Amino acid sequence: MKIEPFKMERMQSTWEFVVTYNLSESGVHPIPLKELITQEEENELLSLELGYCQTNGTQEIRETISRLYPGSNPEQILVTNGSAEANFILVWSNIEPGDEVLFMLPNYMQMWGLLRGFGAAVKPYYLREELSWAPDLEELKQLVTKKTKMIVVTNPNNPTGAVLSEEAMKTIIELAEGADAWILSDEVYQGAEFEGEPTPSFYGRYEKAIVVNGLSKAYGLPGLRTGWIVASEDFIKKTWSYHDYTTISLSILSDRLARIALTPENREKIRRRTQSILKSNFPKLESWLKEKSGLFEFVPPRAGAIAFVRYNLGINSTELVNKLIHEKSVLVVPGDHFEMDHYLRIGFGEKEKKLLEALELIGETLDEMKKRES
Repeated sequence: MKIEPFKMERMQSTWEFVVTYNLSESGVHPIPLKELITQEEENELLSLELGYCQTNGTQEIRETISRLYPGSNPEQILVTNGSAEANFILVWSNIEPGDEVLFMLPNYMQMWGLLRGFGAAVKPYYLREELSWAPDLEELKQLVTKKTKMIVVTNPNNPTGAVLSEEAMKTIIELAEGADAWILSDEVYQGAEFEGEPTPSFYGRYEKAIVVNGLSKAYGLPGLRTGWIVASEDFIKKTWSYHDYTTISLSILSDRLARIALTPENREKIRRRTQSILKSNFPKLESWLKEKSGLFEFVPPRAGAIAFVRYNLGINSTELVNKLIHEKSVLVVPGDHFEMDHYLRIGFGEKEKKLLEALELIGETLDEMKKRES
């Protein structure tokens, strides 16, 4: 198996701890441990024996996660080291060379690279900016065939922050049913909506739905490296055997801390924190974008601490980002990492002071370039 470079992760890994301002993250600023746990829980953690964890996740964490998906049970949950491992073992355990897979673009490109590496025939279907980053459902209908094995969805979407409508979800389910295809739904931004209830899950709406989620984005707990898969018992049993060949198990500390984070009280507290950051920071980014008259076009996100903005300059997006890294010590994500040049994904989940300072520096560079192009 040969894999193509995962361009976004390679750039982030190279620069995110080097630059002064990192706006490449798609989640909200992480929660300090002292804000997550009580003194009693701290004492419990200090006495915890650092042994191996049950490989599919402890009974307690799987029961906790299953309560988030009405009608499921703990045997339908597999706990993984982040949603990235979940995505990897899902593709590894289900895709054979030549399998036809429909993949939403723009998107987080891990599964794109994995699917192609495992030999799938990947057919992109696009979210359209003119439709407020919704899919063209008629176009999607033309792409699905009797050979389609899987339809990959990210909802809410990365990098656009868009959320599928009820009509779009129903259409995707109908198309999957007609082809007897799986729906693989990455729902890691669920709970990071600006308004209203969390985005509905595909779980429970279709027998062959597979859901991936985790604590990295909406929860502000990426360092716990805790993700999960929800599917039928038979599917989870099969996928668990592949997990035995990767990380084997979650760390016992992550398992315990994840259970603390997922209590109803803490989930609500974390959701309020996330929404507070989004509602406070996005207007500042939006105001900055609008001040740069004629330079940007964008559709406001509905979920996630990310905005996908089109810029009106001649420079390639990766070249622009490299310029910002080296001249301003600011990191954002170039659009061509999502197969869409002349866009930037700007994360706005950072602390307000750093966000505003970073935007000012980006603005200096863009204003200089605009003058030169005039």
